[in-house]
Amino acid sequence: MLSITELRSGTTIELEGSPHVVLSYSHSKMGRGGAVVRTKLKNLKTGATYERSFHGNDKVEEAKPEEKPSTFLYSNDNVYTFMDNSSYDQFEMSGDNLGDAKQYLIDGASTKISFYDGQPIGVNLPIKMDFKVSHTEPGVRGDTAQGGTKPATLETGAIVTVPLFINIDDTIRVDTRDGSYVERAK
Repeated sequence: MLSITELRSGTTIELEGSPHVVLSYSHSKMGRGGAVVRTKLKNLKTGATYERSFHGNDKVEEAKPEEKPSTFLYSNDNVYTFMDNSSYDQFEMSGDNLGDAKQYLIDGASTKISFYDGQPIGVNLPIKMDFKVSHTEPGVRGDTAQGGTKPATLETGAIVTVPLFINIDDTIRVDTRDGSYVERAK
């Protein structure tokens, strides 16, 4: 059990039978009253995000999802199919459970899937991944009115802001946490 003072961003807790991750928290103490921790939580099963306050001596149970190395195989409509690397079992996840991570899934990509009570609830991608640029406007020399950047569409359909020297069919490295350009891949 965790006390409310141990809640931090990224902590996984169990509330009402479902795992939740703490997205943000704010601790406050008012005069004679007890401490209050206001949190923004995301339900890992449903993907719903909401705010909840914890008071005084409240205790919450820490949830420990199991992570398994997996490989992304393919997607069909809004259903994404993965394979467990150790047992070779295939399982599916909906696009709603994947969130922004679905923008960075390429066939054959290595991932870690979080399981809770035997059900897949989330995906953890490598921090940096390489993608091929499928479309971007040509960079015009001297066109730095916008800071020397332009939008580029990746092979997965995600749009990333890149420097002017990036062209179609270049391979770039992207930070999957925030979708930012890192460098041109070799």
